Amino acid sequence: MRIAVAGASGRMGRMLIEAVLEAPDAELAGALDVAASPALGRDAADFLGRASGVNIVDDVDTGLAGAQFLIDFTRPEGTLAHLKAAVARGVGMVIGTTGFDDAGRAAVADAARSIPIVFAPNMSVGVNVVLELLATAARILGPGYDVEIIEAHHRHKVDAPSGTALKMGEVVAEALGRDLREVAVYGREGHTGERDTNTIGFATVRGGDIVGDHTVLFAGTGERIEITHRSASRVTYAHGALRACRFLAGRDRGLFDMRDVLGLRAP
Repeated sequence: MRIAVAGASGRMGRMLIEAVLEAPDAELAGALDVAASPALGRDAADFLGRASGVNIVDDVDTGLAGAQFLIDFTRPEGTLAHLKAAVARGVGMVIGTTGFDDAGRAAVADAARSIPIVFAPNMSVGVNVVLELLATAARILGPGYDVEIIEAHHRHKVDAPSGTALKMGEVVAEALGRDLREVAVYGREGHTGERDTNTIGFATVRGGDIVGDHTVLFAGTGERIEITHRSASRVTYAHGALRACRFLAGRDRGLFDMRDVLGLRAP
C-alpha cells in the first residue's frame, strides 16, 4: 500500500509515519504539512533518526503524486482541501479528523461517490468495540438510567466535546430512540433545575498530555454502570488507520466507517 500522511510533523502524523514504515505491506509515498511548518523539506523520518526517502512538502499534488491512500488526522479545513486533491487524483482517504460541521460531513459524503473513504472519529479497535457495548447497554438498560459522557484530552486539542464522545452519544441516543441533536447538554452552570431524564450530558476535560479518556456513565436508582476506554498511546489509532487502508484496497468508491473495517456491521 502506497500511503501518504497529512500533518506529518505533528504528534499523530509522526505516529502514523512510524507505523507505515514498520508495516510490511505499506510504503510511505508522501508526507504533507502546512506551509508554516519548520519541518518542510526534511525527511519525514528524521524524528526517528533514519531516512525514508520522502520529504515533507506543503504542496498537496506533490505529496499525493505517488500515493494510493492518504491518511488525514488534521483539522477540518485542511482535510477538506486534501479531499479535493484526493478526488482529482483518485486517491482513497482514511479520515480521522474531528470537528466537522454539517457542510463538512456532507462534502466527505459527496467525495465518497468518487473515491473510497473510511471516515471515523476514532480509529482505535478498542473504542469501536466499546461503541458496540454502549449500544447493547443502552438497549437493555432503557430510559430508566441517566446518561453522562465524560471525556479528557491533552491541552492542545482544539474541539470539544471530542468526536469520539459525540459518536458515543449518537450510539446511545440511537439505541434509546432519541435524536442526540435534541437531547444533548454540553454544559451546566447556575440554577439548572432538575435533570431532564431524556438528556445526554457531556463533560470535557483538557490538560497535560492526556491521549484520550472516555467514560459513559449510566446512572440508575441504586446503581451506576460505567463503560470506560483509556488510550495510553496514539499507536492504537495508527494501527487502526492502517487496517482501514487495507479494507479500502480494491474498492473504487464508497463511504465507510470502522464498523465496516472491523466487520461489526450487519450485512
